Parts: sequence; structure tokens; C-alpha cells
Amino acid sequence: MSLLVATGVGLPTLFACLDHPLKPVEYDAAQEKQDSIALTVNKDVDILFVIDNSGSMGEEQGTLASNFASFINVLERDGVKANYRIGVTTSDNSNPWCPGTTPEAGQLRLTSCRSRQTEFVFSGAQMVDATQEACLDVCKYDSIEIVDTTTDLDDTPSPRLWLESIEGRTNIGSGVCTAGETCDEGPTTVEAFQCFGPQGINGCGFEQQLESMYKALKRAENADEAIYGFVRANAILSIVHVTDEADCSYNKEQETIFLPDDDRTFWSLPDESTPSSALCWNAGVACSGGDCSSANKDPLGGDTSAGDAVMRPVSRYIDLVQKIESDKQLISPNQEVLVALIAGVGADGSVTYQDSVDPSFQDDFGIGPGCTSTAGEAVPPVRLKEFADAFKLGDAQNMFSICDSDYSAALEAIAAAIADQVRPACMPACVADTDEVSEILDPSCILKQEEPQKDGSIVSTNIPQCDGDNDFPNDEINVCYIARVDGAANVENERTFLNDDEGDDMSEFCFEEGWNLEFELNRRSGFPAAGGTSVKATCELSQNKQIDCPTLD
Repeated sequence: MSLLVATGVGLPTLFACLDHPLKPVEYDAAQEKQDSIALTVNKDVDILFVIDNSGSMGEEQGTLASNFASFINVLERDGVKANYRIGVTTSDNSNPWCPGTTPEAGQLRLTSCRSRQTEFVFSGAQMVDATQEACLDVCKYDSIEIVDTTTDLDDTPSPRLWLESIEGRTNIGSGVCTAGETCDEGPTTVEAFQCFGPQGINGCGFEQQLESMYKALKRAENADEAIYGFVRANAILSIVHVTDEADCSYNKEQETIFLPDDDRTFWSLPDESTPSSALCWNAGVACSGGDCSSANKDPLGGDTSAGDAVMRPVSRYIDLVQKIESDKQLISPNQEVLVALIAGVGADGSVTYQDSVDPSFQDDFGIGPGCTSTAGEAVPPVRLKEFADAFKLGDAQNMFSICDSDYSAALEAIAAAIADQVRPACMPACVADTDEVSEILDPSCILKQEEPQKDGSIVSTNIPQCDGDNDFPNDEINVCYIARVDGAANVENERTFLNDDEGDDMSEFCFEEGWNLEFELNRRSGFPAAGGTSVKATCELSQNKQIDCPTLD
């Protein structure tokens, strides 16, 4: 008989195996004597949406909101059940030519679009009114109550500026339903986002997607900010940019490049009284041979160091997010920050750089469109693409076309990348069967939870097994575990089930890895695990792996 204590390997789903598949364990006598390996609980996901709120984004915001169920359905499906937070900010970070906007500069927003309908009217060369398609058609609540909640950093309940669902419990209260709509049960998370997500189209046309993201993440670290604590130390972080234009995150010390009394080096039409968005492209991008990349230019267009460039270097944003990722990996070694774009790319995520056949489009944006739709044309990303590429995982697509008429597939893929970091909690060992009479595995395991306290101490408690209905043994227990053991290999090495009880079925993932036991934690609603909570599982190990785990390498 041998025992294995599971500690720090980073297991999926409930125990936090983040984005990479488990590697088969090579068994030898030395390993069987090992008495410590770790499992860290982590279903926490923080999602930041940076949504372009310039004048051309009405239809796109409506499409995002109407398709949002595809995103939430993945996060809430069985086998994932993420504890998620969703924050939304805009691309508006001010500009000398945008004195009338109220830049969010990374602050999160959480108000119904119906309460701010004037934001969906853009008064430019032509007036655009997107109120109907971007708000009224997708949102049916004039207002939505946000229930007071606490954070890991603030134990005083208060309304937060983000949506959340923790162990199935949301911070969404009642809603005031629009006349003519049916809202008997109150808003769901999807319905809440459909009201909170649309950001309007009266924001600054010199979009600063990357700088807005940067400031949102920095605000979340500042105790004086309203969104302090939005990004949890142990949570998976996903950043999603939704935009149809190029990033214009400029150095404030160099903002004279926008002003008429400067040299107008980057203006497409220097004789005009105002610059176009082409300034952002010309000042921050260099193209050669059909390919484009970010460039560090001085006010006269020459090459310069990143610190003196008129546009903030892309490295500023990569470095910040890489630091966040590295800090998270101190808790969960395999954790990755996820970045996705819904932007001016092809349906397959490919990027096309070429001059426009339309001179006016070229003058307006400095490059031809990266994609075209009934809503208009979108500028291909360069700076945003380089940022997204820095956090791309393998061959998985992380750029999607904003020109598509339906974002369901894109949102499902973005959420699926998150779900891939929340995988089933396979026990990384061949566990002994303590009852040779029963057809299925009868494991002998002890699970212990270690929960960090605010004073730095650790509270250790045993986690009992759930009862026969996979429910809590009694009213005093707020967490129990389910042992999933049903899933055997037949002669074709295909999975078969030995009983009709789906409650004990192993996931396909754990089965394909060759393990014979999978854990699932059942936490009572309203009693989530504190950040950094870990679980140790001690199980009796098999002495006959060829029989108990025939497909394990």
C-alpha cells in the first residue's frame, strides 16, 4: 500500500490546472515514496472588455450584446462553472481634439445604456444615431440594481463596478423593466451585460485601446480607486479588445503632433484644419513589402527610442501584462493571461495591409480596410496585433473579425480559451481500488482544505465526501467533494460507463490522460473559496497499475 499527497502540480478546474494538459507521470519506486505534490483551487476568472466607443461602433456594439449568451454559456457550462467577473471600459482616454467627451481613462462602467441614450448619438461630419440598434434593441432594463459584495482586498460590502457570478451567485439584483417588456424573474448575467456592455458612440475618435486597458489594470491595483481589487491575484485574466480602428495610445508629452501649430508631420492632409485618424497610423506604424509593424518615431518622423516616441511603445503594455502573468504564476505555475481581439481582421483571423482604392478612406485612416461589412470598413490592427501575439497560446486563434454579422463563434472561442484553463481535476496518480467486488473504483482518499486568512494565518479543514445525491452531508458543511470514478477502457481503448449514474462519470479529459479518479468540489452558494485556497488529496495508490490504470503511460 502506498499513499500520495497531492500538492502543487496545478490541476485543472476546481484545483487549478491552468492552460496546459497534464503530462503522463513516469512511475518508479522513488515516486511512490514521495509524500507531497499540490492542488490549488482556482475557478476564478477576471475578464476585461475594452470597447471602442467612437462614432462608427453602433452596429458592432449591438452585435456584441446580442451574441453575448454564447460567451456566458461556455463559462457556466458543466465542467467549467467559472467564478467570473466581467468589467467594461472604453477606448476613450482623451485627446486635444476631444474636449467634449468624458474619457473613462480605464475606469469601469456599469450603468444601463437606456439611462444614457444621448451617448448613442454621434455628431460629426454626419450625425449618426445608433440608439435603437446598439441599445434599445438589445437591452430591456432601464436600470439594474447591483448587490453589495466584498472582495479579497475589501471586506466591507459595497456595490462594485463589475458583473460577477461566484459559485453561481451573482451581484445582480432587481431591475426596472422597460415598458412593454417582460422581466418577471429579474435580469440574468447575459441580460445585464446587454444593458451594461454597449458604451455609446460619442467617445473620442482617436481611440487609445491599449492605454485604456493599461489604466484599468493599474486602477485595479490602487486602493484609492473604485475598481480596486477587480483583478484577483489567483484568477485567470482575460483581456478582450473590441474595435474597428487602430490604436492611438500616444505619449502625452508629445501631444503637439495633433495641433495645427505643430509641423503636422503625421497628418494625411496637412492643409486641413483638423487631423484625421490617419495620424495615429502614420505616427505609430511602419510598413514594408505588404507587412506592417509598430514603430517608435520622433515628432519629425525619424526613428527614436521607445521612451521618446510620439506613440507609447507596445512594450509598455506587454511588460505590464507580462508582470501580471508572472505574479500569477507564483501561485499557479502554468497560468497564462489570455488576450483576444475582435477587430479589423479576416474571418480566419488573418491580417491584410494594403492601401485603399478609396482615396478618402486612405486619408482618413492611413491604410486600406482590413475587413468590410454592411456596417462599414475596419482598419487592420498593428499595435493591438503585436500585443495580442505576445500572449497567443499555440495555434489557437485569438483575433476575430469585427466585420462578421454574428460574433457568437468569436465569443464562444474566446470563452473556450478561458475554459481550457479551468479543466477537470484529475488525480495525477493511479489510485487503488479498495473494494474488488464492486465494478467501479472505490478510492480511499482524504481531502484537506487550507484557506488563507487576512491576518496571514491558514485555516485547515477536512473536506468530506458528498452524500449519495452529491449534496452536502449536513447543513453545517459548506464544501464537499464528489469522486468521479466511472469510465473504463474497452478493448478498443474507448470509454465505457459501468453504471447509469452520470454523477460519478469521469470527464473525457481525465480518461484520456489515463487517470482513474477525478475530484469535483461542491461549494454551497454564497460560500466561495478565498483566493489562494489550496486542497490536498491523500489517496491509497494502486499496486497493480496494469489493471487499475491500463491506459496510463
